Amino acid sequence: MPIIAFANQKGGVGKTTTAINLGACLAARGCAVLIVDLDAQANATSGLGRRAPEGRSSYEVLLGRLAAREAVIEAGERGLWLIPSAPALAGAEVELVALEGREYLLRRALRDGPGGVRARYDYVLVDCPPSLGLLTVNALTAADEVIVPVQCEYLALEGLGQLARTLELVRRRLNPALRLRGLVMTMFDARTNLAAQVVAEVRRHFPQTFRTVIPRSVRLSEAPSHGRSILAYDPASRGARAYLELAGELLERKAVAERPR
Repeated sequence: MPIIAFANQKGGVGKTTTAINLGACLAARGCAVLIVDLDAQANATSGLGRRAPEGRSSYEVLLGRLAAREAVIEAGERGLWLIPSAPALAGAEVELVALEGREYLLRRALRDGPGGVRARYDYVLVDCPPSLGLLTVNALTAADEVIVPVQCEYLALEGLGQLARTLELVRRRLNPALRLRGLVMTMFDARTNLAAQVVAEVRRHFPQTFRTVIPRSVRLSEAPSHGRSILAYDPASRGARAYLELAGELLERKAVAERPR
């Protein structure tokens, strides 16, 4: 029952889109999936057509004011649940600085004790903010695996080295079991040579990159404005087919990893 963080310090690379739609596609394959919105912008929350009830958000969970299971709400799609975000999370990093064991707060909330949620779901997906601050470090410390969405543009390559160094620091100091499950190439435009070159370059440096490439798609952009995943909004679209394929590849990798050696 893995906890997977979706991390990249660059904004606009498809972290939230991937967390929502991969979660929905895993749910469609029969998995029970919880999405944890750890971004103060609350895009995963609004993208599923939800708002955090008063006092029931990832902010209260992170600061230990509420058990994680008490913050869970239905996401409106079968097999999918959500711990929503709220604007109060924007100030959480300042509050966390003074707390003992501040890097482990999310780990304790999701994994430990009767209030934890890990054992209740097949997958827990954590949508991180576009930074490498304390919120993202909390997610990486809580996670078993990390998936890195990467936009198919040249500038998206520049931050990958810094992210790789951060993952290695987290492994050495906070979470030795953290694995890089893979990179997901997003917003691929088949009409440009540059997109294909970026994919090839990323795969050369990161062999864990998923085979599945997520296309640039108007339908994928429209779905959050309707508060639905792409699978609920337009299941016949290219974006829906791509995320279904990605879900299948993730399940395949999990099966291979669990196969007796």
